[in-house]
Amino acid sequence: MKQAMKINRTILLLMLTFASQFAYSATLPGIPEFIDEMVVKHKFKRAELERAFDHAQHIQSVIDAISRPSTTKPWLDYRGAFVNPERISRGLTFWKKYQKTFRRAEQKYGVPQEIILAVIGVETVYGRDAGKYRTLDALTTLAFDYPQRGGFFRSELENYLLMAREQQFNLLAIRGSYAGAMGIPQFMPSSYRTYAVDFNGNHKINIMREAVDAIGSVANYLKGYGWVSELPDDIQTAVTIKSAHTRHFAAMPPIAVRAQVSEETCAGDILTPRPVAAWSAEGIMPSVDLTQNLSARLVDLTVGDGKEFWLVFDNFDVIKRYNNSDYYAMSVFQLAEELKAARKSKHSK
Repeated sequence: MKQAMKINRTILLLMLTFASQFAYSATLPGIPEFIDEMVVKHKFKRAELERAFDHAQHIQSVIDAISRPSTTKPWLDYRGAFVNPERISRGLTFWKKYQKTFRRAEQKYGVPQEIILAVIGVETVYGRDAGKYRTLDALTTLAFDYPQRGGFFRSELENYLLMAREQQFNLLAIRGSYAGAMGIPQFMPSSYRTYAVDFNGNHKINIMREAVDAIGSVANYLKGYGWVSELPDDIQTAVTIKSAHTRHFAAMPPIAVRAQVSEETCAGDILTPRPVAAWSAEGIMPSVDLTQNLSARLVDLTVGDGKEFWLVFDNFDVIKRYNNSDYYAMSVFQLAEELKAARKSKHSK
């Protein structure tokens, strides 16, 4: 009898835990009004939306996850999660498999192959981990129970409904991250609708399962947010005169460069971009020869008991449009550098 009571209490506890994590969200404040808006604004059928939201679940673990972003970790812990032997090894395999696609994406959009690859590597380990949450559940939870960014997630939920209709996806079938990002490159619905492309020419866009579409879409996304593939003419001229390298090499814009900072340096505002010459005048010296009129800002990273300093340029901030974090952009950049070096080493053997 006692054993049966223990089992029953265990079952009850599990049921209560499940109920606290997954509760149907149709009664969340704001959903009926949102449905009204979608019917009027986009001509959705009310009954279909009501059925979908009747099945949508409020997930407490989504709120918990977004409330403790990974950028609160120390830099080296954060970096280690993305720049590691597994992602380098898997990245080389993925790069080799789709090398023609990466080359074509670079030629079309001007984004280096290793950057496209590193974004996909950081986001989903090259498609291996695209997320476990139903996108409708995640976006509904955040749209109506996360007031800090409720407007943003209501907009993404609107875009998700439109995307599903346009792409003929089952609203309840798509899974992604706790924030509602989807597919191999983890696009939010608005990004899917704006930047996802049919890169394999089969007349449909599918970044959920088709790696070729994902590769082209990441390149298109970065280009759309302002990726610079060549320096302006005035800077190209300065670099060409200063450098012994070819004009083509010199015209490649830097992303991030290590900087040496003396102990007595007082840099002041490090967030506002300024020319390299101005940083140099403050005693902040780039580790490589750069033309002095390039604009950069300074990033400092805590490494053990000390600091590591980087001058970062426009394309670094374009990477941040994926995730507004210096940690994120630096991880993408450093993974890309590791992948490029590993590929070169492999080819030279």
